[in-house]
Amino acid sequence: MKFGEVRVGEAEGAILAHSLKLGTTAFKKGRVLSREDTDAIAAAGISAVTVARLDPDDVAEDEAAERVAAAAVGSGVVAAAPFTGRVNLHAEASGLLVYDPARIDRMNLVDEAITIGTLPPFAVVEPKQMVATVKIIPFAASEEAVKQCVQAAIAEGPLLRLAPFRPLAVGLVQTRLPGLKESILDKTRQVTEGRLQALDCRLVCERRCDHATGELAPLIAEAIGGVDILLIHGASAILDRRDVIPAAIVAAGGRVDHFGMPVDPGNLLLLGHIGERAVLGLPGCARSPKVNGFDWVLQRLVAGLPVGPGEIMRMGSGGLLAEIPSRPLPRAEAQPQRTRRAGPQIGALLLAAGQSRRMGGPNKLLAEVDGTPMASHVARRLLASRARPIIAVLGNAADAVDAALGRLPVERVRNADFAEGLSTSLKRGIAALPPDLDGVLVCLADMPLISGRHLDRLIAAFNPLEGRAIIVPSRRGKRGNPVLWAKRFFPEISALAGDVGAKHLIGEHAELVAEVEMDDDAILVDIDTPEALDALRQKRKPAVEAA
Repeated sequence: MKFGEVRVGEAEGAILAHSLKLGTTAFKKGRVLSREDTDAIAAAGISAVTVARLDPDDVAEDEAAERVAAAAVGSGVVAAAPFTGRVNLHAEASGLLVYDPARIDRMNLVDEAITIGTLPPFAVVEPKQMVATVKIIPFAASEEAVKQCVQAAIAEGPLLRLAPFRPLAVGLVQTRLPGLKESILDKTRQVTEGRLQALDCRLVCERRCDHATGELAPLIAEAIGGVDILLIHGASAILDRRDVIPAAIVAAGGRVDHFGMPVDPGNLLLLGHIGERAVLGLPGCARSPKVNGFDWVLQRLVAGLPVGPGEIMRMGSGGLLAEIPSRPLPRAEAQPQRTRRAGPQIGALLLAAGQSRRMGGPNKLLAEVDGTPMASHVARRLLASRARPIIAVLGNAADAVDAALGRLPVERVRNADFAEGLSTSLKRGIAALPPDLDGVLVCLADMPLISGRHLDRLIAAFNPLEGRAIIVPSRRGKRGNPVLWAKRFFPEISALAGDVGAKHLIGEHAELVAEVEMDDDAILVDIDTPEALDALRQKRKPAVEAA
């Protein structure tokens, strides 16, 4: 790749290395300069620009990232569309991210131009969560380097895969000693149920008995037949393989596979089996919802991954989970918190409060598209994206639109001032967003062709640190909707007044705008008139299209 400063007249066809702002127009870095672009730059009084030109054996950044990402994904992991040399990889379900760190290192050692970054191995992930990113630095990589990375990704099977959580049935047995309050056992059950629900599992039975081998063994034998995993919480910690809990497992016909683990808290965990069913003797810290070694073992069991002495003894790397340096101060009781997912946290506003004046009567959002009210149809398509939460702003015919949305997992807020214009719905929607979001997609409820795929392409392009803080979809040079806004613009959007949207802010912040070219006209189609609705219905098939 050739890189350096050239005269503007010689820059046609080259890649712009540094963004330029020319009045209200901005040229982003990475833009392939046309003759019109170079004329505009020259007219602005700029005589030279820094550009890059690819050599014959170079692979452009998007193609290179796409090829490497396609080779890296295994079952349960999907690649988003490339943008500015980046492809983000996402989980398709809840589960554990599985890969060999040494293979990631080998790929990153091939060439400095090709990078892959991931979540930690065995990270718990949610559906649509970003688990890794492939980035080309910058503009291109050599064909040979791309081929080497692709080969490294596939040489030993898929580089990254997802081990999905299985909906297992779990049993719990708790033991008592004099002085141990039943309320502690009740709380332990509640905490255990919360852990299992987070892994898509359920607690199907609970038994309690005295802390004695003779009392415990029959309960273990009774419970094991109806569960996939059996958990045993002792009134006293396990201190030896011959202690009460391991002795009861053996007396019930089972075996002890391993005792202890290099994870703190969680050292005193015991792993056993009765037949093919796992039995866990739990450490005392498992009474708390805070993450401990028990969670790591339980997660792997639920994901169907091997868990034996070798796997447990290799958990020491990163296994110091206790607070440092605050120990030995008592750990505060933790409440389950929403885990912040890797990648940008993007929500969506579904603006559904308009008065439908141009429809000449009924609220257009109640008109059927593919047999479903338009508001519900659009909401379903937004739910197919990675955006969460999705918040519908209701106003005109609010009760009817709310009913049309039905039981869809869409939050609803009402805008009593909807008659004063679009700005009031934007203001109400922004105020309802959770504080931890990085940005929001502003979506119009009268655009029934928009799909989750469109939204996900916008999210993939979002990176305020790289100057992409407003993401606008385009089609053959024409901009459309929805638009993705970084959190920094929330105050400006909330300050709008009257029947106006935030379009003018795009011009005021041109240097922070990135356009994403779409492959269809969906981003340009809104339904404002009866004629537009009739035309849409004529083109649509009777069956509901997949989002």
